[in-house]
Amino acid sequence: MRIREGDPLEIYTSRDGEVIFKKYSLMGGLDDFAAQFCETLSKSTGALAAVTDRDTVIAVAGGGKRDLLGKRLSSELEQIMEDRKIYQQQPGERCIFVTDTGDKYCAAVAAPIISEGDALGLVLFVSDGDSKPTGETEYKLAQTIAAFLGKHMEN
Repeated sequence: MRIREGDPLEIYTSRDGEVIFKKYSLMGGLDDFAAQFCETLSKSTGALAAVTDRDTVIAVAGGGKRDLLGKRLSSELEQIMEDRKIYQQQPGERCIFVTDTGDKYCAAVAAPIISEGDALGLVLFVSDGDSKPTGETEYKLAQTIAAFLGKHMEN
């Protein structure tokens, strides 16, 4: 479940008396807000946009929703988040898959969402192999939205 020492958990009980542990996500409460950002990014750039929490894709717009939404992030994207540096795929560079299933979707731009020093998720522009390469506009938009979401989480 990728739960590490010190990770926050939500604890529930079912009607049958079972105890259910779920990894807590600060970004999880922002699903609708993140979806609106993705819609805006996708409409303004024509690209596939996504927002993640620390483990999964929580919002997608521009296509690929069924293939990406709710799926676990690849370990490479988790490392980009932990490194706290924005990533942009360079021409000829190998694909960094968005999910751990290694489907056709690659991260073209990945901007970590940082709040009070903690990495909470990523703002992504996603390539599906048919899409045009990302440029400076997508890089700056992802960086700006990630910074905004990070500040929003501090309040």
